Amino acid sequence: MKNPHLVFLRLVVFVVCATITKAGFAQNSADTVFATVSMDAPHTHYYQVEMDFNSNGAQNFEVKMPVWTPGYYWMLNFAKNVTSFSATDENDNPLQFLKTDLNTWQIKAGDAKRVKISYDVYAYERSVADPWLDDGRAFIQPTGVFMFSQELIQTPVVLQVNPYNEWSTVTTGLDCLNEKEHIYRAEDFDVLYDSPILAGNMEILSFEVDGIPYTISMENPAEFDRETYIGDFKKIVKSATSLMGDIPYSHYSFLIMDQGFGGLEHRNSMAVFSNSNYDVTNSRGYQSWLAFIAHEFFHLYNVKRIRPIELGPFDYCNENLTNMLWVAEGLTVYYEYMVLNRAGLMSQQEVLDAYSKTIANFENANGRKYLTARQSSYDTWLNFFNWNNHTDNTTISYYDIGNALGMLLDLKIRYETDGEKSLEDVMRTIYNDFHKKQNRGYTDEEFREVCETIAGCSLEEIFHYAEITGPMDYQKYLDYVGVKMNLTSTKTVSYGLTVRKAGEGWQITDIDRNSPAWQIGLSINDQILAINGTAANETLIGSLTHPEKQGEITLKVKRRSGEKEFTIPTFEQEWCDYKMQVKTDINDKQKQLLESWILEK
Repeated sequence: MKNPHLVFLRLVVFVVCATITKAGFAQNSADTVFATVSMDAPHTHYYQVEMDFNSNGAQNFEVKMPVWTPGYYWMLNFAKNVTSFSATDENDNPLQFLKTDLNTWQIKAGDAKRVKISYDVYAYERSVADPWLDDGRAFIQPTGVFMFSQELIQTPVVLQVNPYNEWSTVTTGLDCLNEKEHIYRAEDFDVLYDSPILAGNMEILSFEVDGIPYTISMENPAEFDRETYIGDFKKIVKSATSLMGDIPYSHYSFLIMDQGFGGLEHRNSMAVFSNSNYDVTNSRGYQSWLAFIAHEFFHLYNVKRIRPIELGPFDYCNENLTNMLWVAEGLTVYYEYMVLNRAGLMSQQEVLDAYSKTIANFENANGRKYLTARQSSYDTWLNFFNWNNHTDNTTISYYDIGNALGMLLDLKIRYETDGEKSLEDVMRTIYNDFHKKQNRGYTDEEFREVCETIAGCSLEEIFHYAEITGPMDYQKYLDYVGVKMNLTSTKTVSYGLTVRKAGEGWQITDIDRNSPAWQIGLSINDQILAINGTAANETLIGSLTHPEKQGEITLKVKRRSGEKEFTIPTFEQEWCDYKMQVKTDINDKQKQLLESWILEK
């Protein structure tokens, strides 16, 4: 018997496409891939997937599962979640297959005109880059659910989503062919993989900006004023799209899941978690939440369309390495605050405070001595989410240092052009000249060339900063706009340890590189038994992690090789807040550049 889902899907799509072409959908080609995804028993955390490909006469037809998700620079190896794989021809005759590597299935297609595959996907990883399924929601991250044929990666995909029968909502950035039957179309696999799907019983909020519809799909939303919430999302959209001067989509979806961490950008949608760091019931938490939303939204320009040339067309089976994540991510951090400021949601001083915080994050980090902006970008495939004492001591965030470099570029361009040009002109130029006209990304050299052309001068010093671990002359550039940066460090005493509660005791989790604790022989994972001869307790641990004065302390610890005792002194630890404030005595040119840079209100 033919698969009823795929038969029904192809019949419906034929009828719908015949009537919808005038709305901008191209007719399906013979190579169109048809797919269905079902979730009949969500408590098992398994999706059921069926796909139908044109074999194009291939005797050995290969399908592959991606190993990563664009925007999430980490090898996730989705094939590990696949089970119950099978293949048939167009008449449902079984086809033999074998795996030729960890994420490739080779099917003996013979004379088959179509190759149909079915398999299950285990989905129980809480992440914006991984698929998830339980009885509360389905989050379909397409790279972790749908296989592809390399020969058909640029062909259209028609997808039917069969949500769990107790759910009422399905939201995605994909173009909808049949809303009632949840049938969608992607112009190719790049679009499919860039369009996550959220299903469940979500609260749906809708609004329009300049005639374009926006959908907010929220799981377990907090108590807040919906009218204000929608109004602020509108402001963010208007601010970001006005800054870029173009809207490259016909609809946009915000997929907002329950507690978790992180967000991921997509071409006309975003998938984010609403974690406890963003308490929308207080003003500071709410502003942080809006900055997070602005960041992911601005990515629809910077990364999805203004992108390093290595990030597209994607290789879904290997790492996609680039030196330029400090631009792709760091400049997006820079613009998330600019977008809020232009939207009237962040004051001038609040923006300066946000920039100060990101600068302090990496300038005070031990890793500042070891990693440059470009190296941090390239090595993210090694370090992304690889949190341990080694990375804490030897890495920095390309988000933070990229924001600082973006600020310097913007200030320099504004100064050299008397306020006539800015970094926004760089972004718009690359967007128009590379993305829209050439449909490609920029090389490292081309990004610098555009910056220097618009500035009308060499930017050697700033681009050199991206290649070194040494200091940056922030004040030189801030003087252009009459802003003073605090460069005086405060000194505190420290033992150089981070400790956490572990069961009934306490465990060392991090040791500052080259601190006395490091040099004297303490190790991460040491269990602290006693401090100065007294059994460890919460009060003594507090004095260890936040000492009030200089002095020595004796620790008795237990580790794999046995119990040992160490006497360690404190050392002076320096911290600079890099706080920026507008000077009281700025001249007219500084004032003009400052007001065009960051709005006062």
